[in-house]
Amino acid sequence: MAVSFPISSYFTAIFIISRLMSIIGISKHWNNKLLPPLDNITDKLSLDPSAIESASQDFGHIVKSIPKAVLQPSSIADIASLINFSYNSSIPFTIAAKGHGHSVRGQAMANDGVVVDMTSMKKHRNGTGIWVSNYGVYADVGGEQLWIDVLNATLKHGVAPVSWTDYLYLTVGGTLSNGGISGQSFRYGPQISNVYEMDVITGKAEIVTCSPNKNSELFYAALGGLGQFGIITRARVPLEPAPKRVKWIRMLYNDFTAFTRDQELLISINGRHDSHALDYLEGSLLMDHGSPDNWRSSFFPPKHHPKITSSITNHRIIYCLEVVKHYDDQTQNTVGKELEQLLKGLSYMPGFMFEKDVLYTEFLNRVLRGELKARSQGLWDVPHPWLNLFIPKSQIEAFNDGVFKGIVLERNITTGPVLVYPMNRKKWDDRMSAVIPDEEIFYTVGFLHSSGFDDWEAFDDQNKEILKFCEEAGIGVKQYLPHFTSKDEWVHHFGSKWETFQQRKFQFDPKMILSPGQRIFNNN
Repeated sequence: MAVSFPISSYFTAIFIISRLMSIIGISKHWNNKLLPPLDNITDKLSLDPSAIESASQDFGHIVKSIPKAVLQPSSIADIASLINFSYNSSIPFTIAAKGHGHSVRGQAMANDGVVVDMTSMKKHRNGTGIWVSNYGVYADVGGEQLWIDVLNATLKHGVAPVSWTDYLYLTVGGTLSNGGISGQSFRYGPQISNVYEMDVITGKAEIVTCSPNKNSELFYAALGGLGQFGIITRARVPLEPAPKRVKWIRMLYNDFTAFTRDQELLISINGRHDSHALDYLEGSLLMDHGSPDNWRSSFFPPKHHPKITSSITNHRIIYCLEVVKHYDDQTQNTVGKELEQLLKGLSYMPGFMFEKDVLYTEFLNRVLRGELKARSQGLWDVPHPWLNLFIPKSQIEAFNDGVFKGIVLERNITTGPVLVYPMNRKKWDDRMSAVIPDEEIFYTVGFLHSSGFDDWEAFDDQNKEILKFCEEAGIGVKQYLPHFTSKDEWVHHFGSKWETFQQRKFQFDPKMILSPGQRIFNNN
């Protein structure tokens, strides 16, 4: 909570403003007539050590950057006031919006700046943070809202969004600032492709409503824009009728070529309203250390563990193809036949298909069980040296040979989930800031490591070796949730989009105030 002082509100304001002056280095001879008023948010600027400590960390537990203060806003106007104060200061201070803090490299931090605790907004929305339109066509959702809350609120109306992330305890503004991907992306696109309209506070403190037809430059900039152009405070997302249950299937492969061929075949049926298409497809690796289960879900029946373990031991890597088909009362009698037709002729190992039938909500919230288990064992709030990549389809075999069968098996330290599954480029909008490979089909690969506080660097070294291999082999990899330490690396990452990205920064955040933790324009 914000620090309170046994003095008048006037002196509280003077204290906070003086503190902010020290942050931004304004001379004691400053002209207070040149600065905007800050009185309306001084009681929401916290200097409390616990608030500062929380804002100094993230899910990665690798980077620590200490802000000078934390804003706990009760309204959008509070955030705009803070940005306005910085923008009109002679030496602006940096500001970072932090949602659920699920970044892994300090991307939502502001060293010596101010962190905006977006979750504070939820306490003041009075139930208005998620609003479902008449007939359930769309939902207006606060940027601070968690996707799990969006799911629960929309289901009350019998509808739901169609594009998700694997983990639902992330904020809407956070995922839309990055991309928002999961097994639905091959068909519905990432979450950034499922937005009608947004409210964004720019680095000039302008509160702007934007869409493809209104202030479109900001709309496309902010989606996948890594927080560089504004803070997303509202998003209008499309909704569709929600199913009740899902058929959830996993098939195991010992041949990578067959595994990728079958994945690409299945995602070729991808019409948004094609009832014959799958609703979800992902792939992952099972390796010869650890349980065949991972923290994302408990799926394989214990009685089958011995034969799965034996196969993994024999082949060292087994590839798991995971698919889902939704159904409801109207389709419950036909969903089985549809799945049978879709999966007919696939090349998984005979006897290694496993099926579950679960509630739609249980499937979408599947990671929660693993989170609760990890928390109970003290294994959640630990370092997460993750690496997420996009790989062109033409290079995925080389990546398998050099990374999965090479680096990963040789180092023999990978125990967390390793994801690998394809997406269709046509489901992305190239006008947005997000960067993906040029090929029509590309793969996402995610090394979702957890480690101890004393050995995370071993995983980081492996990540660096993987990236070096990709560079030397000419694989044309792009990082998702990117982390770079130099401008040259960022320029290379954005490629042909760099000039547009940079011009948009000058347009919407010319004083480089926002999202310094990405280290794109505040690289120090």
